[in-house]
Amino acid sequence: MTGAEPDDPGSRKAERRRKRALRRARAQGLLDGAAAMLRPGDLALDCGANLGEVTRVLAATGADVIAYEPDPWCLERLSERFAGHPNVTLVSAAVGTAEGRAQLLRAGSFDTNPKGASLKSTLLPGARAMDDTGTVEVAVVDLPARIREFAEERGEVALLKLDVEGAELAILGALLDGDLLRHVRCLLAETHERKFKDLRPAFRDLRRRIAQEAQAGRVHLDWM
Repeated sequence: MTGAEPDDPGSRKAERRRKRALRRARAQGLLDGAAAMLRPGDLALDCGANLGEVTRVLAATGADVIAYEPDPWCLERLSERFAGHPNVTLVSAAVGTAEGRAQLLRAGSFDTNPKGASLKSTLLPGARAMDDTGTVEVAVVDLPARIREFAEERGEVALLKLDVEGAELAILGALLDGDLLRHVRCLLAETHERKFKDLRPAFRDLRRRIAQEAQAGRVHLDWM
């Protein structure tokens, strides 16, 4: 017999790699498609900018980009990376549903691997496989209120990208409650139900609401 059996560890690992590659390709395709519709004068919000890979793609379109990033370590690198980009505004804050301050939970590996660990940082306790040994206090901005303001000032938000490690649950719910998604031309969101076991029923309810209430093609979940 040649090849790996279906239950062989090597076969399972290869299948996981294949699925990850497909997810990355889909995510890149969605981002490229969303970026292709942007023009100078449009407004794009990158929430959870991390080290700016998405910010870079959005900024290259000539659109005005506001990048929200709460972690000081990441923000320092973002400031260096986009120092020569007048169309990029960096905001040292997390996004949520109310203005204030909060504790950003960092993974235990942050001191030894800040680049990798910064992808896991979250405002929400109880994340799966998260060693919340370090925290840093950060500002939080009311994203639904900001979107309402941007809609009044500019007519719409052309692109909203959300990768905020669980905070998207409350944010998307508030956008639905306030009928604010109509002001967002395209939304790309990564949801984190696998990371927060206790929140999985709430995420299922959110998905049902979006399927029922959001205009088809406007909201893309699981984009990353």
